[in-house]
Amino acid sequence: MTTRRDFIKKAGVAGSGLALGQLSPSIMTNPARKGEKVKLACIGIGFRGSEIIKELNKTGLAEIVALCDIDMGAKHTQEIAAMFPNAKQFQDFRKMFDSMGNQIEAVSIGIPDFAHYVVAVHAMSLGKHVYVEKPMARTFHESELLMKLAKKNPKVVTQMGNQGHSEANYFQFKAWKDAGIIKDVTKITAHMNSARRWHGWDPKISKYPEAQPIPSTLDWDTWHLNTMYHDFNEKYHYGNWRCWYDFGMGALGDWGAHILDTAHQFLDLGLPNEVTAVKLDGHNDYFFPMSSTLLFRFPERKGMPAVDITWYDGVNNQPPLPDGYGLSELDPNIPVVAGQKIKAATLNPGKIIYSKDLIFKGGSHGSTLSIIPKEKAVEMQSKLPVVPASPSNHFKNFLLACQGEEKTRSPFEIAGPLCQVFALGVMAQRLNTKLLFDRTTKTITNHSFANAMLTGIPPRKGWEDYYRI
Repeated sequence: MTTRRDFIKKAGVAGSGLALGQLSPSIMTNPARKGEKVKLACIGIGFRGSEIIKELNKTGLAEIVALCDIDMGAKHTQEIAAMFPNAKQFQDFRKMFDSMGNQIEAVSIGIPDFAHYVVAVHAMSLGKHVYVEKPMARTFHESELLMKLAKKNPKVVTQMGNQGHSEANYFQFKAWKDAGIIKDVTKITAHMNSARRWHGWDPKISKYPEAQPIPSTLDWDTWHLNTMYHDFNEKYHYGNWRCWYDFGMGALGDWGAHILDTAHQFLDLGLPNEVTAVKLDGHNDYFFPMSSTLLFRFPERKGMPAVDITWYDGVNNQPPLPDGYGLSELDPNIPVVAGQKIKAATLNPGKIIYSKDLIFKGGSHGSTLSIIPKEKAVEMQSKLPVVPASPSNHFKNFLLACQGEEKTRSPFEIAGPLCQVFALGVMAQRLNTKLLFDRTTKTITNHSFANAMLTGIPPRKGWEDYYRI
């Protein structure tokens, strides 16, 4: 297994941390040529990870050469293991790279939020292209470091898995923005009001869950990677990790990238200058509130007016709807997660975009926008531009980029600031406060403790060098 010293040496580290210069020729992956399949290693092969692998394989552009999961003997990892019997199997991604790094050109990362960063850093530092499920990192600082690493190594292809960035809404939003249909936006309401995993838990919690026996096939210590150790409990595992501040990013980190991604990119929102926890029901120090209302304020940018985004989550915390809103439709293309599709509700995940002259209604993922009320939509119909079709879905786009045929639509340079917005929102949730943020210095100016939290808690012993970039 790669030791800290070995990793530093292989990654071309100068002094005390990972070098941000160009990767050395000895470890740089040669891009797959057109017509050749991309040699892909898949890290995290159960639940959402398995669905990512299936979609990448479905393109016909990938050769799955390695599978890695901390529980290769579990029932939920057996389907993928059986699908690719010739792929070598590992429980530790470091051992995988040690054993067959020169046979791997790209990786998919479908593991808990807190672990995205170190695996992505390791892969990128060895010249491997990276597809990572959203959010690309859990903390503000981790996203910052990943963006820097990607910028210094432009031959490494990166893609964050917010699939709507390659579907109809992405191309529609861009076309409508370029044509001046979407302009002078001043307010956005974003909502995700479906039930979440933690909604049945007791928010009067005063300690972490009691230890339970660790499943015999599970490498629980390695599961933690860089974050502090917790005694095993089923409320952390099988996707429940996203409920906890220590491991996940709640409803905002889970769904925000599928709802706000196009508005964030094409309105050039960047980072907010203010984030406020307006309402938190069931607030506690351990897991996310039962419902949250968060206000993000973005200043004027490049001739565009200031924008307020209000985020609503929680079953009984739905936003006010404008006249003429109509029905809330659920995009049928929302991917299956852990074998289950999201259930339709009275108000499905989505957004309402308010501009000076028009109001737009939209859903999540690839759902297209519509103008409301209906009478206004009819009036605008003849002015709407032709929207080009997507040349490739999100998975094919990544693999074609690995072959040098396309550029990814959600590279770290675009996905990173979006994830930093969510990291700031989670901090406001956790502290139940208002944060003033300096976009130039990237510091919180009114709360010294929150400013220190931008970097997160120190990594576990043995993982420090991943942060010395």
